[in-house]
Amino acid sequence: MLIDGIHIPLTVPFTRDGGIYLHKLEYNVQRYSLTPASGLVALTAEAEGAALSDAEIAETLRVMGEVADPAKVLVAAVARDSVRGALAVAEMAAKAGFDMVLLAAPPQWERLTEQEVMLYFRTVADESVLPVALTSEVRQQGYRLSVDEIAELAVHRNVLGIYDQGLTVERFLAISGVTQDVRRDVVVTSVFAPVTRRMAFRGEADGAGFVPAGSIGNSSSVMTVPKIAIKTRTKTVGFQVMAMGTSAGFVELLESGVAGAMFSLSACSPQACHEAYAAFKDGDPALATEKVQRMAEADTLLGGLGISGVKYGCDWNGYFGGAPRLPRLSLNAEGQAAVEQVLMGIRN
Repeated sequence: MLIDGIHIPLTVPFTRDGGIYLHKLEYNVQRYSLTPASGLVALTAEAEGAALSDAEIAETLRVMGEVADPAKVLVAAVARDSVRGALAVAEMAAKAGFDMVLLAAPPQWERLTEQEVMLYFRTVADESVLPVALTSEVRQQGYRLSVDEIAELAVHRNVLGIYDQGLTVERFLAISGVTQDVRRDVVVTSVFAPVTRRMAFRGEADGAGFVPAGSIGNSSSVMTVPKIAIKTRTKTVGFQVMAMGTSAGFVELLESGVAGAMFSLSACSPQACHEAYAAFKDGDPALATEKVQRMAEADTLLGGLGISGVKYGCDWNGYFGGAPRLPRLSLNAEGQAAVEQVLMGIRN
């Protein structure tokens, strides 16, 4: 699987009584699918993924898989204390049509030895039904993978890359140095875009390329429906590295070879984040730098406010954010005004 561009960490809308508001989630996914973002990421820790039950996770993944544009790479974040629990989420994601899982260290990693943490990563990668990308965090008491640990995991056949929070040019170059021998062929479209699992024709109801004609017209016979032909090619990639968190230093990272990013800000301003990436890809790093600078104040504020700020930013920009799940609190009037102020210049 090719990992590049802007990936959006989706928030989860809740009803007034704290349940998942599936219709609003569906609306958000439909709107995000209209953006030029490359991927949609579910269940990240910073977007309240850890606050959901297994049943809620299954429903969230199902809705996303059914509604998302087939061209969007779907990623399910996994943060479970056991290998068994992590593999269960991977199974749910595969059933929902997701393309890969984003694997974090167990939430209780501080109670484990380094050997046990690495065993967790390796075993999940061994047995996951979907390809795995690692995630390394520096905030919210997350586990920060060392460069040596990344080098050890990068050679695993099922590990595609890493989303690294607080990534610097120096750390990226170190990661690139220790993974320079990792090479994989991935399937892409004729324009070198990712080919997702959902790009196959969805009408294969019986698994043999047939659908009931009655589902199309009034006949009760069975007819053959051809699959949609997708022109593909292969592309050789190395160990794929995505920045994560804020947009600080993004242009310098792109110049160094980073594939893309998953910014918290992209949940409420995906277009603005993509425009910075697109400007660089179009050969205009000066414009890309200007666009990143416009996002800096919003990045800083939302980083301090956390999920409450991001969710209000979603509300402000036409998505359904809503209140966070208790015990987290919604923003007060002062916080809302601050979010509105910093997003005023970068609304979609």
